[in-house]
Amino acid sequence: MNLDNLFNAAQEAFLFYKNVSGQEKGAFLEKLADTLESNREEIVSLAVIESNLPEGRINGELGRTVGQIRLFAKVVKEGSWIEATIDPAMPDRTPLPRADIRRMLTPLGPVVVFGASNFPLAFSTAGGDTISALAAGCPVIYKAHPAHPKTSQKVAECIHEAILKTNMPSALFTHVEGGIPEGQALVKHPLAKAVAFTGSHAGGKALFDLANQREEPIPVYAEMGSVNPIFCFSKKLQNENDVLAKAFVASLTLGVGQFCTNPGLIFVPKSQAKAFEKAIADELNDIASAPMLHPGIAEAYYNSIQYLQSREELRWVKVADAQHLINGSTALAEIKASDWLQDTVFQKEVFGAFAMMVVYENEDELIEIAKHLHGQLTVTIWAEQEELQDQLFLLNLLEEKCGRLLFKGVPTGVEVGYAMQHGGPYPSTTNARSTSVGVYAIKRFARPIAFQDMPQELLPDALKDGNPLGIWRMVDGEFEK
Repeated sequence: MNLDNLFNAAQEAFLFYKNVSGQEKGAFLEKLADTLESNREEIVSLAVIESNLPEGRINGELGRTVGQIRLFAKVVKEGSWIEATIDPAMPDRTPLPRADIRRMLTPLGPVVVFGASNFPLAFSTAGGDTISALAAGCPVIYKAHPAHPKTSQKVAECIHEAILKTNMPSALFTHVEGGIPEGQALVKHPLAKAVAFTGSHAGGKALFDLANQREEPIPVYAEMGSVNPIFCFSKKLQNENDVLAKAFVASLTLGVGQFCTNPGLIFVPKSQAKAFEKAIADELNDIASAPMLHPGIAEAYYNSIQYLQSREELRWVKVADAQHLINGSTALAEIKASDWLQDTVFQKEVFGAFAMMVVYENEDELIEIAKHLHGQLTVTIWAEQEELQDQLFLLNLLEEKCGRLLFKGVPTGVEVGYAMQHGGPYPSTTNARSTSVGVYAIKRFARPIAFQDMPQELLPDALKDGNPLGIWRMVDGEFEK
């Protein structure tokens, strides 16, 4: 693999593709969505074999993948995402005249995307990172995850088929295989302009550090997992104990606990702890173990459980059964809030169907928990309306700890739309100002540029007088179309 040749080709593709209209970019993405749909049977078959995930799950994931591609196609065709802003010249202003200044977002350049192990389609080859980068106008060098190589290769073929049919440059997308050394080399190459990653904290932090050691540091958008805590209040549990226990266990065990939004931590008031623990345990006993994505993930899960079993602070309600190592067995441990607060190891994600129930004495202790809580993708609050009225300080604290704050339901299930925020304060991600799901993901791979007193005929269409693209723009401080 000659990285110089690979990146030089991607850079050439970038210089062409960045100037392709939103209509043409959208048409390319729509063709890709159609191509994936037409190859559904083969893609699903390969993904089922390589991931141990059921056919229904993979079909749903492919549907989500196609849906988010079509959504980004719609966004780039409409065009307002570039934040076109115009301050017209004011030559007669005193004491000094104002120049004509026009600002918009422009794509960064070649982006390195790392595939995720737990989503062989939606967060992988043609997943959200790849598609948001392509939508922004950036070529993608994609580092395939070794857990599902044949699925990745087939999806890459679909991307190239769409590239060919829409006359886009072939180096717009490059599929690369390999291990850690190959991934590090991609990040270090001087023509790489950004990195997207979904995976472990160790992997994401290593890439982040590597990118910041470059002569030219580049942004790393790493989604590194979360324990997605749920905060429970007494009246809510009194009223809905069994219903909430069922919802919690369903969310915890979804995908054998291998979603980045599975809730692995739940805070329960002492007055309701016994009843809620029993209800959770009853639900967990009905959950059969199932194959995890691959043996490496299963081994890491049981190693984490084994370490936690050595900690005296934990009381085990249900112990994981490691008899069949590939299968992920459910586990539940209980700990006092006072003990939980003493060691940050109890906040680390255990990737699998394990949950820690933290029993707190009073609301003062809950405030201390919120203050010490690490950054999360999500935080959920289960409380009756009247219980929330006196919790504004707690809510204010929790807002600072997450990217999505829920007041109903469970955190699993991430809507791909306009308002979704999938990202949060460190260590859940390396950049809390961005999202990896939803249309705002496109802005990760763009930067602002301003043109001052540029002749009309040279301006991008998005900034020309008369608004030839018909997009929403801010002109002299007012939005208009």
